[in-house]
Amino acid sequence: MTKIIGLISGTSVDGIDAALVDVAGGQTNLKVELLAAATYPYSEKLRSQILSVCGGASLSMAELAELDDAIAQEFAQAAFTINQKSDIRAEIIGSHGQTVYHRPPSQQLGYSLQLGRGELIANITGIPTISNFRAADIAAGGQGAPLVPCVDIHLLSHPKYSRCIQNLGGIGNVAYIKSQKSPDFKNSILGWDTGPSNTLLDLAVQHCSQGRKTYDKNGEWAASGIPCQDLVEKWLKQDFFQQKPPKSTGRELFGKDYLFNCLADGENYNLSAADILATLTELTAASINHSYRNFLPKLPDQILLCGGGSHNLYLKERIQNLLVPIPVITTAEVGVDVDFKEAIAFAVLAYWRSLKIPSNLPEVTGAKAKVMLGEIHQPII
Repeated sequence: MTKIIGLISGTSVDGIDAALVDVAGGQTNLKVELLAAATYPYSEKLRSQILSVCGGASLSMAELAELDDAIAQEFAQAAFTINQKSDIRAEIIGSHGQTVYHRPPSQQLGYSLQLGRGELIANITGIPTISNFRAADIAAGGQGAPLVPCVDIHLLSHPKYSRCIQNLGGIGNVAYIKSQKSPDFKNSILGWDTGPSNTLLDLAVQHCSQGRKTYDKNGEWAASGIPCQDLVEKWLKQDFFQQKPPKSTGRELFGKDYLFNCLADGENYNLSAADILATLTELTAASINHSYRNFLPKLPDQILLCGGGSHNLYLKERIQNLLVPIPVITTAEVGVDVDFKEAIAFAVLAYWRSLKIPSNLPEVTGAKAKVMLGEIHQPII
């Protein structure tokens, strides 16, 4: 078994998720055991800087370098802390870093920037670090996202049931996995970004509460409102939702400007703050429903939610309502922690990279070939 720390901070910029796992086998007999997991929040100052950059703020090269180093130091500290608390020394770190910009490919190659450089993490921790996972897939003509479906098929496939693994992070994304009894189940996985999730909802909560709240616990505020279906139907006509996979997105599309456009659209409907939150929640649920019904070869037998949004009971209820009678549960109910699945996945991707195993899925990302993901950084001894 190889002990690996997976590190990631998602689009919501809530903090660094760290998972220490034992990994063994290859891509045919993978075994993963979660040994320890924790989330390490950014300082408010650093989080504000990151959100500002994600929102399009200008930086000098010197400021960009300082931010890159500050994030790497936070990631290194997260790795050091989980090592120390678990009293287990990791052999490898797999660090996704912090995405601050993502441009899907169109007429040219895509571009995705994750700050928190691996070479600095390696030298601070003294542990070989694998980072920059998206670059190789993008260089091969892919979206660079989503990368986790390749891991999902090993952790969450079922002998009898087809499943959609729906991540509700800052952005929603899905992995569609056929049942293990399907003759082509390992070669037929699909995946793409479904649209907005926590990022848009959190921005709306902050706006509607004048900054007093950062998120809607359990979706309780949204649940007290009434969604405006006219607006949801209008928004679903947007190009991104109509675009066929492979596709990916981020704050560049579903950020503050998008929220303000939504608020402007709602001015003629006399919506309360609760109604606005209910309507944006409905958009997330409806975008998932739209994706499944339009882009899947067949609806799944089960839907498994993960990510921070899986704690939003109102959002879960709306997804269930739109996709009745398909059962909607969480990955925790089948043994994979909802909050650390992504960190676990990047530990596995780092493990595969250390074995020189290609791990992107061209059918998911649109890449022209399977490639090894991640750059290896050895600490200076």
